[in-house]
Amino acid sequence: MKILIAGDFCPRDRVAAAFENGDYASVLCEVRNVTAEADYSIVNFECPVMTGDADPIKKQGPNLRCSENGVNAIKYAGFDCVTLANNHFLDYGEQGVSETLATLDKHGIDHVGGGLNLIEASQILYKDVAGQRLAIINCCEHEFSIATTTTAGSSPLNPIRQYYDILEARKQADYVLVIVHGGHEHFQLPSPRMVETYRFFVDAGADAVVNHHQHCFSGYEMYKNKPIFYGLGNFCFDNPSHHEGFWTKGYAVSIDFTDKGSNNKLIPYRQCAGKPMIELLRNDAFDVKLQEINSIIANHSVLQQKVNDYYARCANQYSDIFEPIQNQYYLAAKDRGWLPSFIGKKQKLSAANYICCEAHRDKLIWWLNR
Repeated sequence: MKILIAGDFCPRDRVAAAFENGDYASVLCEVRNVTAEADYSIVNFECPVMTGDADPIKKQGPNLRCSENGVNAIKYAGFDCVTLANNHFLDYGEQGVSETLATLDKHGIDHVGGGLNLIEASQILYKDVAGQRLAIINCCEHEFSIATTTTAGSSPLNPIRQYYDILEARKQADYVLVIVHGGHEHFQLPSPRMVETYRFFVDAGADAVVNHHQHCFSGYEMYKNKPIFYGLGNFCFDNPSHHEGFWTKGYAVSIDFTDKGSNNKLIPYRQCAGKPMIELLRNDAFDVKLQEINSIIANHSVLQQKVNDYYARCANQYSDIFEPIQNQYYLAAKDRGWLPSFIGKKQKLSAANYICCEAHRDKLIWWLNR
């Protein structure tokens, strides 16, 4: 059973213009050769389909959207399934979620990780592929997109919930694939928390764990003979500020599940660099960098130090947010209604993001402890 998993797909700027003109080939023609070799192909759909006039939700960061042509492009590229647990699925509220689900269903594309409520979003996807059964579990870190029991959105990262899902999937399927959306953006290493959590998923019974979200590729490891990929990078995500560098480099992973384990193949590419297209690269294109990253992941103390160094470089963004006035006279006057609170809506959104999102909270706790 050969399964292809790709990273973040969000048609923007030059890519969006091409798709609106019905030109899928110039962007995705090389991808079709890769998906054709797989028994089942999955990509992360990083924005909702939103053609109406719904207001974007209030959040920190951009609100992304695409037209139905985004789904047409996914179909053209040969993908069978999309993951919806990510930090942009709810960008246009329940209307965007509903339209996305309806459009995917219309085009016959499977989806997992998103729904009109938490129960729907958290459903395991079972697929019969090449004579065997695959279970796909999809979740994301907590950033403005999480479904609740009564509202639409994405399935949240909750290792306890995923533990029981993996146990259930093991009873129903031959192989269990866990796909997570999380990590530190623009940073090529996983946090120790991510390593611990994803290894725990393998301990619970997952046959492979794949992560995306960081907008750059990360490394991988074999843990108890099971593959863990810590970051695939962008798959197709044009950005006028990033036409070079790690933003434009990524890899898809082909996992061939067998009774004896899995055979894993990396498919490196360059995306939306000089041209708005995905260009396949030599299989060894990233080997030197990946060997460096993998050696760090394999050494816990070195990984922790590298991550701490990164947190230190980010320290100012937290001190800027958490600078409320603590003078007793101000607090007394505010409590009596004589003075306003200086914590505005934007600051509250930032604080919520730093506290609720696992990756941001890792940084925040480090900063507070320091």
